Amino acid sequence: MRNTHTAERQIWLCADDYGISLGVNNGIRELIARGRLNATSVMVAASHLGKSEARSLAALNGREKRAAIGLHVTLTAPFKPLSEGFAPLRDGSFLPLGEMTRAAIARRLQPDLLVTEITMQLRAFFEAFNRLPDFVDGHQHVHLFPQVRDAFVKVVAELSPNAWVRQCGRANSLRRLHDRKALVLDILSMAFRRRAERQGLATNPAFAGAYAFTPKAKYAKIFPRFLTGLPDGGLIMCHPGFVDAELKRLDSLTTLREHEFAYFNSDAFPQALVEYGVALAQPAGNDGATA
Repeated sequence: MRNTHTAERQIWLCADDYGISLGVNNGIRELIARGRLNATSVMVAASHLGKSEARSLAALNGREKRAAIGLHVTLTAPFKPLSEGFAPLRDGSFLPLGEMTRAAIARRLQPDLLVTEITMQLRAFFEAFNRLPDFVDGHQHVHLFPQVRDAFVKVVAELSPNAWVRQCGRANSLRRLHDRKALVLDILSMAFRRRAERQGLATNPAFAGAYAFTPKAKYAKIFPRFLTGLPDGGLIMCHPGFVDAELKRLDSLTTLREHEFAYFNSDAFPQALVEYGVALAQPAGNDGATA
């Protein structure tokens, strides 16, 4: 039996994609209410982030702050831009992830249009919650891409400088060198951290949560690995929620969201935190009044 760690580390467990569908929203709010999550990032470009859904999420922080609420900058299909004249597009929507990645690497994106779109999404967050985000990250890690990261850091530093921004480098990048996705995130995050530091933006010291989204994935076995070596202040990304028709229409990550929800809702999750000497950090306020 593994020895229980004695030193308690405070970490962030962030559920991405609030706003993508009502089923995901409901699952995230339920876990926050139970104290099983302490952060969620919001997709203002998605169709299920209206005033009602924003109020329901904000209400969970009514008496005490249970969860940090951040902006999940979205720049990939099937979502549409909030700004006029954004390009390139396909059928009125952002490019699919693969095309967006290639365009960013080839530096075929337009920096001024990226700045405008990210600014619009930040302002939409402010309009929805009447405050600035606690942190800012990117859907499908798009904020780490060349060109995008420059615009992203610029906008956050100017409009929400007290927010921290998500970097996606692991605590020990030499571990599991065969994990190509994690290695790519490690490399992209190096350049991202340098830009954030130059602008005076705080970042999480380490990141975990990436895994192969395959039908055979056993999240109950996968999650404890994320806790190994994660330092104080580290962040674990997750995607819990309930599957509904809207989610199926918009995203390929469906059933695994329910597997993640089931794990976080089970007794095994808090037991794993205790076993690894980890606790969820207590969110602090960030109620800036300008955007």
